[in-house]
Formats: sequence, structure tokens, C-alpha cells
Amino acid sequence: MINVIPEGHSPVLLNEVFEYLAPRRGGVYADCTLGIGGHGEAILAGSGPDGRLIGLEWDKDALALAQKRLFPYNDRIWYQHRNFADLKEVVQELGIAQLDGILIDLGLSSYQLDVSGRGFSFQKDEPLDMRMDKREPVSAADLINSLSETELGDLIFYYGEERFSRRIARGILFERNQGDIQTTRQLVKIIERAIPVRYRPRKIHPATKTFQALRIAVNHELENLEKVLREGTEILKPGGRFCIISFHSLEDRLVKRAFSENRVLKILTKKPVRPGEDEINANPRARSARLRAAAFDAGQSKE
Repeated sequence: MINVIPEGHSPVLLNEVFEYLAPRRGGVYADCTLGIGGHGEAILAGSGPDGRLIGLEWDKDALALAQKRLFPYNDRIWYQHRNFADLKEVVQELGIAQLDGILIDLGLSSYQLDVSGRGFSFQKDEPLDMRMDKREPVSAADLINSLSETELGDLIFYYGEERFSRRIARGILFERNQGDIQTTRQLVKIIERAIPVRYRPRKIHPATKTFQALRIAVNHELENLEKVLREGTEILKPGGRFCIISFHSLEDRLVKRAFSENRVLKILTKKPVRPGEDEINANPRARSARLRAAAFDAGQSKE
């Protein structure tokens, strides 16, 4: 067990990540979704006094918070305002030969949900933005107000696995004929009208899947994940660990398939590691987290 718990923030599956990533003294690691520094702090503590960390974070505001939190470790961190899909390029630019471990946490941070004001949460009335990086040109509102009914239905069905995607898309088209849809509250009301009460999910808000779909599309999340899964093993040392936390089935299926089909990886988690009851009670947002881990098998060729 570890005792590095960032104040005001509970990084998901922290002890499990520490176990499977196994940071050691002098190692070089990449936290590809640095967030506000929870997992990164644990990695730096575990690899001290001379381990190094590449901290990639697409969200500039979250990166600034991480830099403040991790200030005591600044001489051991390379901060990068980059997407995790750029990991291989970043490693090459820094002149690093290989990594001892890679961590990717695909979930939204508490900062993004509670503070950012960019419409990630359906529980607040905020602008429909959903861009993790404000440099990206297309927001969720842009998609909502420009795509055709068929395109919206396809997007919500594929990325959100929402059975009522066509009804929601039809409701969006009807509403935007009255004026642009600009806020999360507007969208939530459309979704609630589109999904019959008797078919609404019991454990999640009816808007969950549609919001997930829009966020994935705006930030190209699956394409970015596929790229880092292809390239990750090319920059791992023999025995290096590759750990990924996903939060929905689309991500988890990609990770599972990529790990199982990559012949240089030895899978360390036959089934995804899930948070325990105590963690879920303390942090309900952790309930859908799934950790998969693998190691580069030095006995296999990368060719």
C-alpha cells in the first residue's frame, strides 16, 4: 500500500496502479494523462530519489494545477502540454531511449467535471464545449448544431452505445430549429424527453451515454487510444509495464484486443482490475474503472 494521496483528489485505483506499474528507483515513466497529478505523484514517490516522469496533459488548466502540486519534484519531471497519442514523438524529442512504464488513465478528472466549466458534466448548466484542449477547433455545440440527424444518430449510437440515439437525434433537430443548442441543460432536457421513463437506466443518468459520445467525438479519443496502443511497446524497455485505466466498454475492448494481439506483451491482468467497495463508496466516480496491465516480454522480438 502507498500513502501518497493528493489533497482534494482521489486518483482511481491508485494502489492497484502502483502494484502493476511497479515504479522503481531510477526508472523513467510516462503518465500520459497527468491530470492534476495524483498518479504522477505516486510514481515519483515510488521511483525516488532519482526516477523521472514524463507528464503529458492535453488540458492546459489541469496541467497548471499538476505543476503546482508536483512542484517539489520539478527537477524530475518533463511537463508536456500534449495528447497521449504523441507519446512516441515526445520520447524521441526528449532523447529518451526507452521507458520503464507507461500509464494512461482515460477518465475525466475531478477538475474537468467540477471546475472547468466546459460542459463535461450533465449535472451543471454550462456551455456545450467538451474540448479537453481549447486549441481544438470543434466543440460539442458545433457538432450538435451542424451535423445531420443521421450523423448525430450514428455518433450517439456508436460512441455512446445509446439505444435511443435516433430519438435523441430527432429531438436535437427539432430543438435547434427553434435556435442553437448551446448549454448542457438544453441538451439534457432533449435527452430526457427522448428516452421513455420506463426505459431509463437505473444506475446512471439518462444523459450519460450521449455526453460520453460527444466527448469522445470532440476529442478523437478512440483514434488517439488506437495510436498509443500501436506505438507504446516500441518505446518500452524489456520488462517495462503498460497500464491503462478505461471507463467504458469501447475503450476497454480496444485495450483488451491490442494487448492480446501484441505478441511482445505478457498480459498481467487476465481480467480487468476493478475498484473495491471501499473505493467506490469514497469515490462513486470510480465504479466503472477497469485497469488492464501488460509487460514487454524480453523473450519475444519486436520485429
